[in-house]
Amino acid sequence: MTWSILARDPATGELGVAVATRFFAVGALCPKVEGGVAALATQALINPMLGIDGMALLRDGGDPQAVLGALLAADAGRAARQFHILGAAGRIAQHTGADCVPWCGAVRAENVSVAGNMLAGPTVVEATRDAFLAATGPMAERLIAAMEAGEAEGGDARGRQAGALMIASREPYTDLDLRVDDHADPLAELRRLLGVAQERYVHFRRFLAGRDHPGVFDRAVIAAAMPG
Repeated sequence: MTWSILARDPATGELGVAVATRFFAVGALCPKVEGGVAALATQALINPMLGIDGMALLRDGGDPQAVLGALLAADAGRAARQFHILGAAGRIAQHTGADCVPWCGAVRAENVSVAGNMLAGPTVVEATRDAFLAATGPMAERLIAAMEAGEAEGGDARGRQAGALMIASREPYTDLDLRVDDHADPLAELRRLLGVAQERYVHFRRFLAGRDHPGVFDRAVIAAAMPG
């Protein structure tokens, strides 16, 4: 019922995930990303604990394939799960359970993992991967372009409802976290929200505190950097 893309920019260290589905509020349960750690997505019959426990293990230095194996071994519902991970070093792990609804499967390339289930066909994930690799520009633009290419191939076989986009770089919190919970065209709405974020939010985000710095809290400096 869902397909998602995980991506890494080796030049900047950015990690990103985008997802779309005919399922309400997919961004609340499916995607996770943490700067310097990993991007991941848990889908099909979602087990939210795979994302929570997986990110904790990855944060402690676990290898994506080993983390995936350990989590699935302990999950009685693993045959109905789809789960993929892209680590901060570019290592990929993918799982599509035998009980996932066709079409289901995953593809990959260097720094890119795409997985989906209950899709119109394999060209959905293939087009998503290929469009990301062909795109240029910021990570967020490339992720949305990739998902739009998958949608053009039929996307979720049941239709459209929700989508999400998350990007992280240096910090444990996201650089960008956009969600569309219920919309007739969630990818178009994600693209609109990205435009709104670029007006002021992405500029303000640069001044927030991080693990190793206090951020900027001089309101005059922040105001001077705001466009318009």
